[in-house]
Amino acid sequence: MLRQRTIKNVVRTAGVGLHSGLRVELVMRPAAPDTGIVFHRVDLPEVVDLPAQADQVGDTRLASVLQQGNVRVSTVEHIMSALAGLGIDNIHIDLTAEEVPIMDGSAGTFVYLLRSAGIEEQKAPKKFLRVLKTVEVREGEGRNEKWARLEPYNGFSMSFSIDFHHPAIDATAGFAEIDFATHSYTREIARARTFGFVNDVEALRAVGLARGGSLDNAIVMDEYRVLNNDGLRYDDEFVKHKILDAIGDLYLIGKPLMARYVACKSGHALNNRISRALLEQQDAWEIVTFEEEPAESAPVFQRAWKLA
Repeated sequence: MLRQRTIKNVVRTAGVGLHSGLRVELVMRPAAPDTGIVFHRVDLPEVVDLPAQADQVGDTRLASVLQQGNVRVSTVEHIMSALAGLGIDNIHIDLTAEEVPIMDGSAGTFVYLLRSAGIEEQKAPKKFLRVLKTVEVREGEGRNEKWARLEPYNGFSMSFSIDFHHPAIDATAGFAEIDFATHSYTREIARARTFGFVNDVEALRAVGLARGGSLDNAIVMDEYRVLNNDGLRYDDEFVKHKILDAIGDLYLIGKPLMARYVACKSGHALNNRISRALLEQQDAWEIVTFEEEPAESAPVFQRAWKLA
């Protein structure tokens, strides 16, 4: 049986928010089967629980933001990506401020912390959301058109194209395709960092964004080149970070997907739109479990989940 997973032990860290610039403490705790992923704002007079669900996303400007009334948990996509990549179904995440710490700008630190806590299989079958019909969303026209699509697939794969018209980005691969039955999330995706442009920083900070950004937690570029002394971690780090974000955004659907995700220039807004569009079209998906032990003849992705 493919089982649900949580962590074995409490693990904690601290850092700053990419957009708020505020120090935040984060604690991850085990959770019972079928709890899902739940963020808790523990800095408020009364603790507020924010479940990691697509219909709870209230803002997608440069990050995915969970929101209940005036209470927010911002920039959840990197930690959600790490949880998806390690197959964690159930966990409590406590925060002392409104933004998940950015750490080094990737999901790598969260992968390390989750592995340090230990991963525990639970006595409940893992539930997958299997896409049965293609769902697509589009925005803009001509060269400005962006789109994202979810297609039926016996596994989970992602294809992503980017087009930034910037020398440093154009010098790298603008397309990547990953199939998680045969590719490793931790080796090939998790360490890809967020990126931004010096020219945009002043405008972003004027509207309360990017106040915690630096060369320590992002790839930063001027008009021509990458400014980080250590360069890029992957030859295609830009497009791989967009895949990393999409994994986290799609995990807000609430279950690991059996689907093929294909996108061109998508971001948090379109990822949330396609998640909502899929969930609203109830004949386009079903919930499945795999209660028999994966055999050698089982689809590769089932065996990969068993071994992950």
